[in-house]
Amino acid sequence: MSTSLSNAASAAPSQTTRRVLLCAIGMSPQIVTETLYALAVKPEAGLEPWIPTEVHVVTTARGADNAKLNLLSGNPGWFHQLCEDYGLPEMGFEPENIHIIRDAQGRALDDIRTPADNEAAADLISELVRGFTAEENSALHASLAGGRKTMSYYLGYVLSLFGRPQDRLSHVLVSEPFEAHPDFYYPTPQERVIHSRAPLPPQAMNCADAVVQLAQVPFVRLRDGLPDRLREGRSSFSETVAAASHALEPARVVIKLQSRQVWVNEVHIPFNGSALSLFVWLARRAAADEPEADFRSVDDARDFLACARELLSEMSADFERIDETLARSIRLADGDALAGYFQPLMSRAVNGVLKGTLGNSLAQRVMIINSGSRGKSRYRLPADLDITWIDRG
Repeated sequence: MSTSLSNAASAAPSQTTRRVLLCAIGMSPQIVTETLYALAVKPEAGLEPWIPTEVHVVTTARGADNAKLNLLSGNPGWFHQLCEDYGLPEMGFEPENIHIIRDAQGRALDDIRTPADNEAAADLISELVRGFTAEENSALHASLAGGRKTMSYYLGYVLSLFGRPQDRLSHVLVSEPFEAHPDFYYPTPQERVIHSRAPLPPQAMNCADAVVQLAQVPFVRLRDGLPDRLREGRSSFSETVAAASHALEPARVVIKLQSRQVWVNEVHIPFNGSALSLFVWLARRAAADEPEADFRSVDDARDFLACARELLSEMSADFERIDETLARSIRLADGDALAGYFQPLMSRAVNGVLKGTLGNSLAQRVMIINSGSRGKSRYRLPADLDITWIDRG
């Protein structure tokens, strides 16, 4: 699988039109304001401010209530106060942007304690990150500083699955004794006094003295290894992880002749009749150690047609369409017409379906390739492809 490390120099996320800050939080909503401060007000040296156009939070029902009261209420409303203190532009952060983890029956979870609760959290985080990374001109910054440890793990893992070069992952760091203090939300531009919790007696502390920094967390991007249906549709966290795992394994092809099916690493490939015939024909040639196929050759076209007849049955509608398309070109020995049939069949119906079903990385190890030289077009399956035949006569 093609992988790469995301880093601060690989893209310019501040130039995108949609910029999303996503925070996983528990009962510490100040993660949002601390992260926003470090991104938009005082970024690390050498980086320009990154100001999100919208802010989203994933949390439990209790965490949602706590966030609404502390961040979005009229008093104290620390999110609004941060924006006012530092003159930040308007950002979309409404109660609807606080996403509550729910169980299989749709009930809001107060906490994450069981395996089922963790699965629900993973699925929600997957759904959110998939959606935020679907738009090309967007950038996602995810903070894993809050919530249960499993929430942080899921957020980081999901960003590895769906993240692009412009997406970022971070953890916010707050200096002592302000770290985890329930009354601290960000370093204020003016004096604001809070009191320490320990040791006793409480000591007065000025929030303006706090230091908040952002630790960028590098991550491996596996997005190219996911099939289109998982990048663009809806799927569970476990299903997406399974697809990514399959893409990392050596390519193994199983051809079931009786049921007319092709499987790659336990994933069924939905070939139509003509695509199935082309793939099986080339697989047979590879197994017999025959030369590559010439898509302009009349003899090769006849050989392909015989394979399609045997595989699909001479009476099937699929075979009739193939026969009708190729018969005249074979009779006239029209190489251009034959190539005009095979080329799009290969690129769209076979290789295109493999990419969409398996993801680009795994598909590249299974697809039909051009092995010709000196301007000659010769096509075959990869030479080292592991193919298992079932019900082969």
